[in-house]
Amino acid sequence: MDADLLIVGGGPAGCAAAVMAASVGMRSVLVESGGALCGALRRIPVVSNVLGFTTGPGLAAAVEADVARCALCRVELGRRATRVDAFEDRVEVTVEGARAAGARLSAPYAVVATGVGPLAPAAAGWLAGAEGRELPRLWEADAAALTGRTVLVLGADRPLGTLTRAHPELRARCLVAHPPEDAYKTEEVGQDARVELVAVRRLELGPPSAPLRAEALTAAGERCALTADLAFLNLGSAPAPPGGSVVTAGSGYCPPGRQHPRIRTAGDLRSARFQRIATAMGSGSEAALSAYYAARGLATDGMGGD
Repeated sequence: MDADLLIVGGGPAGCAAAVMAASVGMRSVLVESGGALCGALRRIPVVSNVLGFTTGPGLAAAVEADVARCALCRVELGRRATRVDAFEDRVEVTVEGARAAGARLSAPYAVVATGVGPLAPAAAGWLAGAEGRELPRLWEADAAALTGRTVLVLGADRPLGTLTRAHPELRARCLVAHPPEDAYKTEEVGQDARVELVAVRRLELGPPSAPLRAEALTAAGERCALTADLAFLNLGSAPAPPGGSVVTAGSGYCPPGRQHPRIRTAGDLRSARFQRIATAMGSGSEAALSAYYAARGLATDGMGGD
């Protein structure tokens, strides 16, 4: 076998699994599809819920350095895991890459931490007129380009709070259209004078024009027109599990308690409700430690698999 543990995904959860595995003497192979570890974390300018760090790039650099110090972990960048197949005695991970199309890695256990990707407009039942349009994601926004503008934000996901925290001096008006069920996501920005929240049952974007126009049916049943200079998608995320033996729930997420005994899921892939950097790192560490104990036939009282 290639290692004691295969780790699929090089975000905070996967990296934490690698460091924990090394600390207990487990050899691991970490497979990451991107060109660097913690790629998404590097795009987050401000973090406020991780001990010891205030910026995403700073945390990503520290995580990368910690993994580099793990002599027992082999990192393979630019290799995407397409399948994770569990058997009675092992797990096999099929990877694609420039020099390794269809290659297979094997180990007694695997931690799958492939995270989430952006939710497509077609999956947002309340939004119409966005399909086929090249609307940028809010996390891609250049704050300088927003100054003095009215910005239509489609969805109330966390990048909105990140933007307002990172740029407290930004002078822009943000019209945030969101479905009523996402109202809890607005609590972070509800008191920000720059943000105007519009709960909608449906919103339809007009044809591309300047200014941009949209027709909305509000949660109260009223019709209103929204006008803005710019529009950004901020719809949230969807799980991105590999194929094979990883079990998904009806939501598309992959709860740890439903997995094959040789597979642990970690990070944002587990649930829509615990997508935070600190919880991802903790779950990755716990998943690796759970595999360590399982390899030795030691009970974990339900930890690492619930």
